[in-house]
Formats: sequence, C-alpha cells, structure tokens
Amino acid sequence: MSIDLEPSWLKVLETEFEQDYMLKLKKYLKEEKDAGHTIYPKGKDIFNAFWKTPFTDLKVVILGQDPYHGANQAHGLSFSVQKGIAPPPSLQNIYKELQTDIPGFKIPNHGDLTEWAEQGVLLLNATLTVRASTAGSHQKFGWENFTDKVISEISKDKEGIVFILWGKFAQAKAGLIDDKKHFIIKSAHPSPFSAYNGFFGSHPFSKTNEILRKEGKKPINWQIH
Repeated sequence: MSIDLEPSWLKVLETEFEQDYMLKLKKYLKEEKDAGHTIYPKGKDIFNAFWKTPFTDLKVVILGQDPYHGANQAHGLSFSVQKGIAPPPSLQNIYKELQTDIPGFKIPNHGDLTEWAEQGVLLLNATLTVRASTAGSHQKFGWENFTDKVISEISKDKEGIVFILWGKFAQAKAGLIDDKKHFIIKSAHPSPFSAYNGFFGSHPFSKTNEILRKEGKKPINWQIH
C-alpha cells in the first residue's frame, strides 16, 4: 500500500498502514465516496498536519477531535480553517485568549494556522476525515487507532514535547503520554459552551513558550500574519 506521507513520519508509521483496521478504514472511505458523499478535507489535505510538521521538527501537539464539516473549512490542521473562511467560534476564542496571553498579539483576519504548524506545532485531529455537514460521522471507523498510535510514538521516541489538551476528549488521551518525559497542559475546551469554564485565562501559549525556553528550544511565534 503506497502512502504519501512526509518521510520522517513514514519512517515511524509505515507499518500502521498495513494493519487490518487501516485497510478497513480505506475501504470505508471509498464506500462513502462511491455512495456520493462529500468528504472533508480533500484527499491531498488528509495528512496535511504531518507534512507541515515533520516528526523531526516536532515541539508541541494541539489535539482536536474531528475536522470541520462545512465547505472549504477543513484542510487537515486541527482548529484551523482555510483562508477566506470566517474563523469558527472555537478559533475565535483561541484568538481572544492569545490576545490576553501573548503581549502584542493581534487577531488576524483569517483562521489559517499553518504558520504554527511550520514552527513545530502538530495540529492533530483524532479523526482525520468527516462527511460533509455531519459532525463526528467518521469517528470509530479506525482513525482513532491511527492517531492514538501517533501520540504513543511521539511519547516513546521524542522528549520534552508540550501536549496541549483542551476539553475532556483530548484529556482522555493523556494516558498515552509519558508525563515523566513530556509536558501536559490541560484546560477546558475553547468552544463557546466551555470557554468560560477554564479556557479563558489558562495561558496555554505563554506556558508552552516558557517550557520550550527551559528546554533550550526556540519558542513559538503565535502571531498569525
């Protein structure tokens, strides 16, 4: 099975694509397409997070749940939308928190977080595809096995990675992370339903940069241009 994945990630994950669950997932996605369903993100963007943040450059992981299910929103990076699309509510709240957390941060006029990814922030959704207009439609078909493996491999093979876990769903993945080797920052989810219950004022971005500095790594420039 030939897989178009960024080379440093392919080295880590190659055998995963031969697993039974992955073959079933591939079959399921083909059936969805054959039935006339639109799937987001586009095929070329499904593994975008891995291309933008090679395994070798990884510093931070921000874990999301599944892709946005509206037209032209998802492009393979958690919480991010393509340029020209209005930032969804969770991302608007992330920007609000950045404004109070990072001195001088200015809210950008778009929601494309590629600049973070290119600095070593893996924007990973637990499920990498979704059927148009149907939130959560591709959960429990195998993607979670794959992304759990991604988190486990990062935990095993890297050191000093900052994992940002927003909300109960992301925090349930903490068991995959060796907290003696890595750093975990937890808070409520930035969604409008929970942002006021502990997301606002949690300072995840400045905390991350403080850790990176202590680890002798270059901090993230969170300003999106």
